[in-house]
Amino acid sequence: MGFSNIFARFQKAALLLGFVVIGLFSAGPANAQETVTKTELKTNLSDLSTLYKTEVERLEKRQQQSKELYDDGLISRVEFENGEKALADARAKVEQVTKEIAAASQPTTVIAPDIALGIAAAEAVWSTGNSKIDNLIRYYGKQYGIDPYLIYCTMSQESSFNSGATSPKGAMGLMQLMPGTAARYGVTNPYDVAQSIRGGTRYLKDLLEMFNGRVDLALAGYNAGEGAVMKYGRTIPPYNETRNYVRLILKRYNTRKQTS
Repeated sequence: MGFSNIFARFQKAALLLGFVVIGLFSAGPANAQETVTKTELKTNLSDLSTLYKTEVERLEKRQQQSKELYDDGLISRVEFENGEKALADARAKVEQVTKEIAAASQPTTVIAPDIALGIAAAEAVWSTGNSKIDNLIRYYGKQYGIDPYLIYCTMSQESSFNSGATSPKGAMGLMQLMPGTAARYGVTNPYDVAQSIRGGTRYLKDLLEMFNGRVDLALAGYNAGEGAVMKYGRTIPPYNETRNYVRLILKRYNTRKQTS
């Protein structure tokens, strides 16, 4: 499925998860429309789940090979444990989207139109599970003009909200800043949650400006570096890791986009 088709489908489903549907209009057409959009949302979430499960299968195969190399003394314990962590994070994402599918399958409550929008906004809240991090995401998102939910989705994919995360390539903290990127944005301690979110948000802002608001290219630049995007003619570089990274984040971002 091409990205243009994904965008078209997910724009219709955005902000639906957890929403309470306005139900005091003509019951027949309203209920029919509600059924269609809820079905579409569940389909889109199922697509996201399939992507995550595919990623788990890929990591399981890689980790099986890593175990053999580790047993033969060909890779270090750190490398092996990093692979174990990546696999655990991928499995956690499958569990999370499974819960969202279950939530989307719950019957909706019919309420009056004048309070529906307020409840919808309250119900569609995302959270990292840490109120301090949530507040910092919203704060820096507002300061730099970046959708907080895009920051949230990027952070989820980068570190699974683990402020102490370090990648095998040396990326650090919640937003997985490389040393050079951290220095560029004045981040002296990439494991400090505020510095990490500020630096990562500023980097996203610069990437979005560089690529004329193209979220897909900004994400590709965040993963592979803006130089790689420029090298391939302002397209997503032909790296499996980068293309998978962009696809996974866009699936989540467009499934349940929320402006905070």
